[in-house]
Amino acid sequence: MREQYKIVYMGTPHYAQVILEGLIEAEDMAVVLVLTQPDRPVGRKRVLTPPAVKVVAMEAGIEVLQPERLSEAGIAEAIEAVEPDFIIVAAFGQLLPKRILDIAPCINLHASLLPQYRGASPLQQSLLNGDTQTGVTSMLMEEGLDTGDILQRRVFDIPPTMRLHALMAQLTEDAKVLTLQTIREYPQITPEPQNDAEATLCKKIKKSDGEIDFVDAQAIYRKYRAFEGWPAIFAVGGMKLDGVRVEETTTPHTPATIVAFEGESVIVGCQQGSLRIDRLQPPSKKPMSAKAYCVGRGLQIGDSLL
Repeated sequence: MREQYKIVYMGTPHYAQVILEGLIEAEDMAVVLVLTQPDRPVGRKRVLTPPAVKVVAMEAGIEVLQPERLSEAGIAEAIEAVEPDFIIVAAFGQLLPKRILDIAPCINLHASLLPQYRGASPLQQSLLNGDTQTGVTSMLMEEGLDTGDILQRRVFDIPPTMRLHALMAQLTEDAKVLTLQTIREYPQITPEPQNDAEATLCKKIKKSDGEIDFVDAQAIYRKYRAFEGWPAIFAVGGMKLDGVRVEETTTPHTPATIVAFEGESVIVGCQQGSLRIDRLQPPSKKPMSAKAYCVGRGLQIGDSLL
């Protein structure tokens, strides 16, 4: 077996944590330095909490740096001092300055099939668009945002009912595998320039993106899949919808009209198609079955849910 690859690793959330664990577990990898975001206050009590990556690194006895900016004094020098073979980056949240990019090959693991979905929310955008395929791309980093040459990809076929958390779990495991593969095969890889004409950019998700209008049942279901956890989907006024499926996609209805009750669920019409909804959660209330919500308000077939 060859001598170990010396790795400097940069990342912050769970996605990055799993990739780091894969590097630590691999016998031919030596993670010599980890950079992650500073500890942040979390929850209502604002408890200062370390990033997932920091926890894993410290348990493994790896030195951790937590700069607010990579341009801070001493950061580039610290990376240079360990003489890495590669700098691996996954969901770090900062662009790398040129001085760091010049130290060693900087490889980013991006959760899309680049050049599609550069930016902050590739998985959500893929689900919003109803894509049937996505994947993970390893790429050489440069000073732009997700614009560097492509090294390798792993493609995944998205099941039609898969939601965000399951898709993220799948691509996290794929990224873990791809990271090791790309490092080991790096000398044989011919980097492929991205075609900027095919590039798309996805924005950071805002809470307001979760509001729905009962216009298109299929589009609402895609939002439901994409916004699992946060911001979720909610009607005007803030009532959250959960346990949502497409009932049918073509019949026109007056938006938000109750079409039928089935068990504890309610069928709600959209301008195009209809949705089956299992649970509703009014603002500041606990979730309840959709039928219980309607019965409690005296709503019947033909009435508006809102």
